[in-house]
Amino acid sequence: MFTGRKIHVLKELQKFQNKEIDKSKRRNADRFYLPLLSALAVITVILIYRQITAPIVPFENSFFQLSLWYDIFGIMLFAFGMLLLIWQVSFALRYKPFSLPSSEKLPTLTVVIPAYNEGSQVLDTVRSIMASNYPKDRLQVICVDDGSKDDTWLWINAAYNEFEGGITIIKQPYNQGKRAALMAGFDKATGDVIITIDSDSEVLPDTLANMASPFVADQRVGSVAGHVRVLNLNSGMIPKILEVSFTCAFDFIRAGQSVYGGVFCTPGALSAYRTSVLMPLLDEWSKQTFMGKPATIGEDRALTNLVLANGHRVVYQRDAVVLTKAPTNFGSLRLMLTRWARSNVRESLVMFNYVFKDFRKQGEGANWIRLFTVTQMVRMTVFEALKIALLTALIMYSINTFFAIILACVFASIMPSIVYYLRHRTTFGFRWALPYTLYWMFCLSWIPLWGMLTASNSNWLTRTMPNDKTPGTPFFPNLPTAFSKG
Repeated sequence: MFTGRKIHVLKELQKFQNKEIDKSKRRNADRFYLPLLSALAVITVILIYRQITAPIVPFENSFFQLSLWYDIFGIMLFAFGMLLLIWQVSFALRYKPFSLPSSEKLPTLTVVIPAYNEGSQVLDTVRSIMASNYPKDRLQVICVDDGSKDDTWLWINAAYNEFEGGITIIKQPYNQGKRAALMAGFDKATGDVIITIDSDSEVLPDTLANMASPFVADQRVGSVAGHVRVLNLNSGMIPKILEVSFTCAFDFIRAGQSVYGGVFCTPGALSAYRTSVLMPLLDEWSKQTFMGKPATIGEDRALTNLVLANGHRVVYQRDAVVLTKAPTNFGSLRLMLTRWARSNVRESLVMFNYVFKDFRKQGEGANWIRLFTVTQMVRMTVFEALKIALLTALIMYSINTFFAIILACVFASIMPSIVYYLRHRTTFGFRWALPYTLYWMFCLSWIPLWGMLTASNSNWLTRTMPNDKTPGTPFFPNLPTAFSKG
């Protein structure tokens, strides 16, 4: 039931919950690493800037010299980056996870697991949920096979038999997409809170209770993002670098956004929704289109946008851990990031549509969400244009630009390294953050721009069979399922 990876994470969490790490030492470490981060950031950015611009233009002081405009632009860009970093750090430091409520206060819960070509892993996913420390009389589990072409349905039936009909299983007539699979599960949901979990993920015993706790503590909460970590950590370099990347994305970015209730995306691996908030949104969500085509990717970000647009808070629950299988090779990682990039373009445009309106009734945190949206648009425009400029500089001034890129990677690896250390108290992040930034810079940095240029493409890209040449199936949200039981 518990793999070596899950046991390690459980021990790590217990260490923090039992306060085995002396608080004074932790505060001293925080005081040391945050000033170190700031100093390294300033020094590194100056070195990067001078390294790139030195061979391009002379550094005369005349107002009419091009170098002055390089300096002005560089200072503005540096100031923007530092202000953004300070803003994110200030909110991340204020974050506190929600406390577990007493057992009698826990709401009824429905867990929906969509599966496609998942094989035997889906059984392990169901087992992890059924082993949860959640009152069984308040837990409903629904597993949906979205027309898999492998033996996934057999493993789902094995789960049904193992738990003696204690779960509901549904088989779609053919592959219709993740949204359709989720809709089939939502249709049979009876809980006050609905949790969605990917079929390649496994939860810890207290994960479900921790996911439910924000709904008990704050009636304004409409959705909750879980804490995603890597399950197959020992499957090569890519899972290791993604473990560091995920920690920064959740324990830094989403932790800060949670303070003002503006988490921009509840992940497909583990998300929760208040049922009374979710149900009125499903018709619009299931029929979403982009450039006239059905939107069959980015279902998690799209649903989060709808929850935010309707005035509800979206928060992050650090103690609700899910372990998910990460890509293990360049091809699968490229496809996953391409899908995410396309979704980011689409949903950032959607976000830009509503955030400057009176979307949050009490107005609390609305301005911070607006600021995040503006920074997203800057990243999607200015930063992508700078990549083209950097490529030009790399061709014209190869050596200087190359060393500047290396310095930039060192700078970019500082934050995830420190976040990982502060959260897990190991040097793992320091060992793998720099390899990740180098790998991203030289192998993956083109993906956001490609995602922008191909944003209308809704192909899922992953989870296909090796010889599967079948074109994408149109999305029909009202199509009945072929079989269900439980």
